[in-house]
Amino acid sequence: MLLEYWQVKILSGGVTRIILPQELPAPLPNEACVDEYLTRLASAEPVPGGGSAAMIVAAAACALVAMVARIAKNDELAQRADALRARAIEHSRRDERAFERVMATRGDERQAALTEAAEVPLEGMQLALDALHLSANALALGNVNLVSDAGCAAEFAHAGLMGCAYNVKINHRFMKDTAKVAEQRATLEGYEREATSLASSLRKAVNEALQSKSKNG
Repeated sequence: MLLEYWQVKILSGGVTRIILPQELPAPLPNEACVDEYLTRLASAEPVPGGGSAAMIVAAAACALVAMVARIAKNDELAQRADALRARAIEHSRRDERAFERVMATRGDERQAALTEAAEVPLEGMQLALDALHLSANALALGNVNLVSDAGCAAEFAHAGLMGCAYNVKINHRFMKDTAKVAEQRATLEGYEREATSLASSLRKAVNEALQSKSKNG
């Protein structure tokens, strides 16, 4: 942010007002929990892995959208972002459980587990795509001091989506059900195309907004 987060210009109607920290309802992040998760991620254990982390990145996108929305006093967008963040965090746990089942099975049971292990991050791609659309909504609020935050939300959402895509694809390498692989791949490629196009347009809009502000002093 270019200013302290409570010193913002709300562009709707051109009204400028001071927002005090106590007016922002979002709680501070539990840094201990974040560090605990990252410590688990950095360990030699295979769980959590990239699929789980991708959903945490998407959840961070949702959190940024909620922050931008709350500062701009858009409660509806903030609530949508909060709800999606909760789903992304739960999906992170689902990804961990799905991979644990792959590790614990053999033969036909493993094939079923692999199908689920591919389906979970595929569903995660949809959640990340939803987060990307919410990021577009946050950018459209027009708060010049929060352009970078909305831009970061978009980048995180897109990164989360691509991380999920990689985890779908690696499970496809071991799946024997070619029809299911083809079905999932078609869905995956559709998500990738939509996300890449939207992320590109948002990136352009963010950079133009930042350059414009720089030129205008």
